[in-house]
Amino acid sequence: MNKKDIANIRKQFKLDNYLLKIQEIFNVYVKKESGEIYHYVSQPLELMEQETQELFLKNFKKVLTGPLDGKLFELKFRGDAEESTQRVLFESLQAEETEEWIEYMLEMVRKMYAHTVYEFDTVVTFVRGEYRKQTRKRDLESEEGGDDEVYSSPFILCSLNKTNQPKKSLTFDYIEKEFRSNNSIDPIIHLDSPLSGFLFPAFNDNAADVNHILYCSGKVNQPDITFIEDVLNCEEIMTAQEDKDSFELILKEVMGEKVDSRVISNVYEEIDKMVQDNEENEESESPKLDSRDIERILTVSGVENVDAPKVEHALKSVLDDEKHEFKASSLVPKSININTKIADVSINPKDLKNVKYIMYQGKRCLLLEVDDDVIVEGFRLESELL
Repeated sequence: MNKKDIANIRKQFKLDNYLLKIQEIFNVYVKKESGEIYHYVSQPLELMEQETQELFLKNFKKVLTGPLDGKLFELKFRGDAEESTQRVLFESLQAEETEEWIEYMLEMVRKMYAHTVYEFDTVVTFVRGEYRKQTRKRDLESEEGGDDEVYSSPFILCSLNKTNQPKKSLTFDYIEKEFRSNNSIDPIIHLDSPLSGFLFPAFNDNAADVNHILYCSGKVNQPDITFIEDVLNCEEIMTAQEDKDSFELILKEVMGEKVDSRVISNVYEEIDKMVQDNEENEESESPKLDSRDIERILTVSGVENVDAPKVEHALKSVLDDEKHEFKASSLVPKSININTKIADVSINPKDLKNVKYIMYQGKRCLLLEVDDDVIVEGFRLESELL
């Protein structure tokens, strides 16, 4: 799934929406440490109070929010898993009766808590629904298309949420006009920040892909490997940060430790061109860099003595896989930090060519070329001719 696919689904989670029909919501309350299922209940969304509906819909959006390969990961199911999650989820989509669907979801809950122990009570929420996407825009003359012609796909979304016991607090009773202590013992469910979750199946260009699942990590670049491998039975992954770190090590292996700032700027500019061209052409799959792409980018960026064996050797030494492909969108940093004892500077990768590291009167200096006046604490600095 790309950003567009995810955004299309996420924005449909709203009240009274024809394009996304939620059939029922199944909540399971699980006790800490023991993993015991304390209570579960299934309800149609429309029978809940509107405020409760909105809280759940906000939670479901959170599961589908975050950077790709940082918080959201499209995972591929392993084909060798026994009692595979892919089978459980796929068969649950075919269940006609609510009781049958609940049994599949309880099987998922038992699998989730067989591998993980939490120090707090948790609530697992499953959503069964139908996602609809227009096949084409409505033609104003023929009045064909629009909501009359849609793709329709059943889906399951899961959200795992932490609970906290409420703290004692002082409250004011508006009716009795009294100050009272609040001794509520009802646990608070943190719907704003899911611990993890998933969407099955994955969607690519509006088509359901039952061989992949979209996984949501609780924190950026911190996927739960146990959940991915033992619960979802999916193949191992690399986060965007791990991909970026490995790419930087490969650059150092090929270029060496010392390099001209313009070369680094050129490298990131070339990669960014690939990403922008992909978005302009509205291609679904993010461009990837193999050893040949890296060789080409380094050559046009001004790196000398680059050849295929050298790049492949770097890939082999860093990742033990000379055939590894890097997702281009993961490699370009939003900003580059230049750290010194005197000051820290953060700039756009495209502007790195305007930075030079020079020796002036026997002193190391960082020369930053700018196009406008420099403002410091509201004062405009005077320029000095060296």
